Amino acid sequence: MERPLVEGFHHLTVLRDEVVRALEPRSGGVYVDATVGGGGHAEALLEAAPGARLVAFDRDERAVEASRERLARFGERVTIVHGRFGDVAQWLASAELPAVDGLVADLGVSSPQLDDATRGMSFRSEGPLDMRMDTREGETALELIARLEVDELADVIYQLGEERRSRRIARCIHQALEADQLTTTLDLRRAVVRAVGPARIGGVDPATRTFQALRIAVNRELDELTTLLAALPTVIAPGGVAALISFHSLEDRPVKRAFVDRDTWERLSKKPVLASLEEAAANPRSRSAKLRAARRVSA
Repeated sequence: MERPLVEGFHHLTVLRDEVVRALEPRSGGVYVDATVGGGGHAEALLEAAPGARLVAFDRDERAVEASRERLARFGERVTIVHGRFGDVAQWLASAELPAVDGLVADLGVSSPQLDDATRGMSFRSEGPLDMRMDTREGETALELIARLEVDELADVIYQLGEERRSRRIARCIHQALEADQLTTTLDLRRAVVRAVGPARIGGVDPATRTFQALRIAVNRELDELTTLLAALPTVIAPGGVAALISFHSLEDRPVKRAFVDRDTWERLSKKPVLASLEEAAANPRSRSAKLRAARRVSA
């Protein structure tokens, strides 16, 4: 059973037990949760190995606060860092920590981020066009849109949203911007609907891919993932395990490619681990989750 989260940060941990089985935490080991979120994976790892230590990272200040409260009972066994998962290797080096025994990264957007209208990541309710995971830095989605030319915006929507109708969508978004009709998330959705119509394809809202693309671009999520994957061979000690959970093909493909290197990694399973039928029924978000885990090969 998961412990209740702090008020305002309600998030179900995806593939919690599967991550623990993959990492097999042991007393005395040092582990990293690169995207701690509400602290579910971190809590499970610390509970499974009472003598283990864990360093947790998140760029979302609210997630840091929520996980700090949830994990407070573990005392000095846990260190929580407000930072990007692409900076894990640099932080560990500065802390003079040796390579760790395991790392987990849940690459998805958390439910609290989507449900909080002030974050601007969802079109289900009206909010500012922000989309930043770390509101301390970087440009907002609206600032990104204003900076890009129509063709550049179309490329972002096509490449990061895999949206084939990106040209029409980008034109309509810029038309809304020029008409001073692009301020909120619902304004953005209306612009997308004007471009492609309101029809849902396969049950998916027509604005879904555009919102995904802009969020990924604003937060440079794929750049962060590339940095993390490149650092894993030095971050993970021989015999240690890296476990990454992805939610769409743009994340899953580079993870899959990284673990193909047999000189560095031994995959724990040929195919990704998926949520059980029970978990998928209880938490619809878990249906698209894919867990890939690999053990660091000894030099």
